[in-house]
Amino acid sequence: MTPDRSSLERHIGRAARALMDSQRDDGHWAFELEADATIPAEYVLLRHYLAEPVDAGLEAKIAVYLRRIQGAHGGWPLFHEGAFDMSASVKAYFALKVVGDSVDAPHMARARRAMLDRGGAGRSNVFTKIMLALFGFIPWRAVPVMPVEIMLLPKWFPFHLDKISYWSRTVIVPLLVLMAKKPRARNPKNVRIDELFADPPGTLGPALKAPQQKAVWFWFFRVVDDVLRAIEPRMPKGLRQRAIASAVAWVGERLNGEDGLGAIFPAMANSVMMYDVLGYPPDHPQRAIARKSIEKLLVVHPHEAYCQPCVSPVWDTGLASHALLEAGGEEAERRASRGLEWLAPKQILDVKGDWVARRPDVRPGGWAFQYANAHYPDVDDTAVVAMAMERAQRAESGARHDEAIARAREWILGIQSRNGGWGAFDTDNEFKYLNNIPFADHGALLDPPTEDVTARCVSFLAQLGETADKSPEVAAGVDYLRRTQLPDGSWYGRWGMNYIYGTWSVLCALNAAGVDLKSPVVRKAAAWLVSIQNPDGGWGEDGSSYKLDYRGYERAPSTASQTAWALLGLMASGDVDNPAVPRGIAYLAKTQAPDGLWEEERYTATGFPRVFYLRYHGYRKYFPLWALARYRNLTASNDRSVKYGM
Repeated sequence: MTPDRSSLERHIGRAARALMDSQRDDGHWAFELEADATIPAEYVLLRHYLAEPVDAGLEAKIAVYLRRIQGAHGGWPLFHEGAFDMSASVKAYFALKVVGDSVDAPHMARARRAMLDRGGAGRSNVFTKIMLALFGFIPWRAVPVMPVEIMLLPKWFPFHLDKISYWSRTVIVPLLVLMAKKPRARNPKNVRIDELFADPPGTLGPALKAPQQKAVWFWFFRVVDDVLRAIEPRMPKGLRQRAIASAVAWVGERLNGEDGLGAIFPAMANSVMMYDVLGYPPDHPQRAIARKSIEKLLVVHPHEAYCQPCVSPVWDTGLASHALLEAGGEEAERRASRGLEWLAPKQILDVKGDWVARRPDVRPGGWAFQYANAHYPDVDDTAVVAMAMERAQRAESGARHDEAIARAREWILGIQSRNGGWGAFDTDNEFKYLNNIPFADHGALLDPPTEDVTARCVSFLAQLGETADKSPEVAAGVDYLRRTQLPDGSWYGRWGMNYIYGTWSVLCALNAAGVDLKSPVVRKAAAWLVSIQNPDGGWGEDGSSYKLDYRGYERAPSTASQTAWALLGLMASGDVDNPAVPRGIAYLAKTQAPDGLWEEERYTATGFPRVFYLRYHGYRKYFPLWALARYRNLTASNDRSVKYGM
């Protein structure tokens, strides 16, 4: 049953109170960001690679976490209740064995059997094979060649750092040094995992074509890989040293202090190992700060611990501020204003990051996702933060942010891609042939424009009054969104899971941009959302929706955050009176916990489709509040139109 007005206010009040209580003393929000087993396992393995002193207490807590998230299939999945994943399973098993778990323990035996039944550790992805080569388990011939001389290639060359995504760049550059030097992990306990291989690990050869790779391109690049493998040992020593020096300088420029290279764990770990192989002692300033950055990613609870892939304070603070502004009230608006005041000085105004390769004349003006990451501002974060600032100003609930909003607008307009869309960090990053190189079996080497990020940018510009009939940039963005709508009415969600997220994002953008809510593009999307509502009144979708042979929505258990997205999307389409909406509101009301929040173990966000998924612990804290408050606000008004882009 849909809650009545007074009951709805109580639900909103409890959720708002819980969100405000989690605000940090300086005004920002930062919630845990959880991935799969790979990151905590890699943290343990890094320490043993470097032969650092054993922290038995911490390792024991990480082991508890790894055992807890083991799947019913015996291996480790990429998201809660997900399918078996070989690479995650190999790393988790290896980490547990390093910590001291017996190979005869039931959970280890189940994991080993699950891996061998699926072909063994030789079926791991490229990044896992590099780890196995660094520990000396497999030969380097099983790893694609990536010569460090890549650092010296001209910009016009088919493969250049400018042609790949920010996350690929920051991970690959220090990795190039490791692949050139081919060091051996210290591994003081001399732990081996030969038992995970179906065939002797020393016989392992090059990987097969990944499912998403095109055969013609793959085999072309396999020939290139063979040629490089033959000539790499003969590379002139002077040229190699120049390339290594270039890689070290590149990393040093972007080291990012205690927030780490790229502010993401894989790049940070690779930078530490790069400094190590080059002979930098542990107390060298660059190596020491790179190592310290990793410790800041740990989440340590009384009984278990894990390592985050990165942190999300700007994203969390921006979205929490939106939710509180929607909830309204003097205290909620004051708390949102404090959050925005914390965000204001985080705007990057003085560093032209890697995005400048495509747009050299554009001034910086974005926000990063993390506490600091000046070379890599995030387009999505920038639009979300600037929209919240504009909304707060409109409500006259806080400091004026006119200059910050103007600089954000200038930057977002400046990095729009030629096809009308926006990528997350780069412009026109669509060199699709590169996803076919043997190294790119993960299929996530690039950062092309996507529907969800484009929707956020269109929403932001439209919120400033730049609707499709007034702005060619908004018109181009709306046209991109029209072109990318799928036949069933939905849109793909690159950074949130998945079509529910994309469809919510785009419906908000189309509404804000002034697209007729009776138009086929809107009606088809709204009908799709209604059609996939679960019997319990909620909405749900999991990571399997990213599969290559996707043929339409497959039902998944409801979650609070995905239900909120669907509701916000339907309300943006003008369907607040559709019976599906009060049913969804009733689902959120009945599943709210006594602490005012919602339980949500399932993963609802995406790092890289089919490879890496995320569980934002903040999503269950601000998105349901946002949807409940939006519903109250719309049903209490004679004007049913949504006035903001989210």
